Parts: sequence; structure tokens; C-alpha cells
Amino acid sequence: MDGTHFLFGYLPFWVVNYGLAVVGWTCLGRFALQWAVPPDSPNYIWRAFRRLTDWALALARLLVPRYVAAAFLPLVAAFWIWVIRLLFGLAMLAAGWAPRLGSAASAAG
Repeated sequence: MDGTHFLFGYLPFWVVNYGLAVVGWTCLGRFALQWAVPPDSPNYIWRAFRRLTDWALALARLLVPRYVAAAFLPLVAAFWIWVIRLLFGLAMLAAGWAPRLGSAASAAG
């Protein structure tokens, strides 16, 4: 074992990875909720979903053609968030800044 703490030794990886995961899953939740909640609802859960994902939807709007309906933008945003998350994880792994499964498995055995 190399002595690197699993959580604190890779903190930048975990923070960005979990942050992107929260936004991606929140985009999916927003997609599901939009069919039951009006867009201008004062519901605090809906407002939180909108606050967390508005920036991702704005970026997704720049990446897709205009004929894609606004109702499907949360799905598009979630897809791009997961692509970014995958590429970020692979880059961090290649740089040695992400935990490797082999080191955790060998430490447990």
C-alpha cells in the first residue's frame, strides 16, 4: 500500500465527481418532476431542483439544436454531465489523482 488515504488523499477527485453526480441525478429528477409541477411553482423542492440545474440546462441549450424541446433539456444536460464526469474520472485516473481499485482490493486482502 502506498500510504495515501482513500478519502483525503484524493479529495479533489471525490468533490468534483460527487458534485457532477449530484447535478446529473438532479437533472433526471427535474425531468421527472416537470410533468407534475408547474414551472413557476413555489414548491421548495422544485425551486431547489431548478436552482441546482439551471446552469446545466443553459449549457445544454448551447449544445443541442433549437428543435429539441425544452422539456427534454434536462435529459440532454444529464447526458453531458455524465460524459464530463467520465472524462474527468479517466483524466484523474491517468494522472494518478484518483484511487485505483487494485490498491483498495490488495489492502483489504
